[in-house]
Amino acid sequence: MASSRWVPLESNPEFLTGLGVPETTRVCDVLGLDEELLALVPRPVYALLLLYPLTDKSEGFKAEQESAVEEAGQDLSENLYYMKQYIGNACGAVALIHALANNKSISYDDGPLKDFLEKTASMDPEARGHELEANEGLAAIHESCASDGQTAAPNREDHLDTHFIAFVNVDNTLYELDGRKKFPINHGSTSEETFIIDGANILRSFMERDPKESRFAVLALAAAE
Repeated sequence: MASSRWVPLESNPEFLTGLGVPETTRVCDVLGLDEELLALVPRPVYALLLLYPLTDKSEGFKAEQESAVEEAGQDLSENLYYMKQYIGNACGAVALIHALANNKSISYDDGPLKDFLEKTASMDPEARGHELEANEGLAAIHESCASDGQTAAPNREDHLDTHFIAFVNVDNTLYELDGRKKFPINHGSTSEETFIIDGANILRSFMERDPKESRFAVLALAAAE
């Protein structure tokens, strides 16, 4: 359960800049999951971000999936960076941290994100989540960008019914990283060349589980054009 709350953040490029991410890396819209539309996304693609609705179906599947993984077990790379989410309305920031932290080819300017990743590198997922709660620098950047968005920011106390998660390729394995879940989800093998196609197949399964829902959006962390 979230013990603190942030103002929800819309897709704001200034957030990346404030984190110290170079201009050669950006978040862009993914217009569709067909191969023709995926081909329009700049390469390389570092991560995929999915916004999906929290419904009875999605929550039921979450519980079933966690139970199945606990029973069967799964392999997780020791190089995977995963953190729990304890801050309400911070799912976009947590998803973006997951995306950035698991891509060692992206360099960062000195600042709160670089400091946070260095400080939490050897921590467990729970400690990382609590460290984010206490990080005033990242909270300030998030607050500023949420206030400067193109649309009016939702209220801090609002309980949103949508949620952001990240998909990354670590050691040629496709992982789903959701700070609300008990652990990362290993979705099998992938590669730099096939990652966006493999990821799209998993994203499509979210939509197929809730076919009457339209509150889905897909973003990519990718090279700037």
